[in-house]
Amino acid sequence: MTEPTRKPKHFNHLIGLKIESARDGRSSCWLETSTLLYNPAHVLHGGVTFSLADVGMGAAIYSTLAPHEFAITLEMKINYLRSVTAGRLTCETRVVERTGDTAVLESEVRNEGALVAKALGTYAVLTRKQTAPEVAS
Repeated sequence: MTEPTRKPKHFNHLIGLKIESARDGRSSCWLETSTLLYNPAHVLHGGVTFSLADVGMGAAIYSTLAPHEFAITLEMKINYLRSVTAGRLTCETRVVERTGDTAVLESEVRNEGALVAKALGTYAVLTRKQTAPEVAS
């Protein structure tokens, strides 16, 4: 007997990330921490926090796009302020500025209300006919 065809799970599902809202250049998302997401030092892996901010930025910029547009991350940085060992992480993101085909966004990540990270990202806004910009190697 063959297993029924199922829709593949995406990355957000793998880490338990939920997008709560995304509109008017703002987004809100969250995840519950789990020991499966910890690093060898028994704290939440920084990549999980980074991913939460990146997904929040993507949701915020997508809420501003026309149907023929899409966006890609060009650059993103994050400052980690506290380690996380339990609880819910929330991320609030806003578009700081969009000029033409570039947008700058910022995210604040909190753990049970305490600020644990701030991120700043730059996104390219492209049309369906465009290709991604070349990256120098």
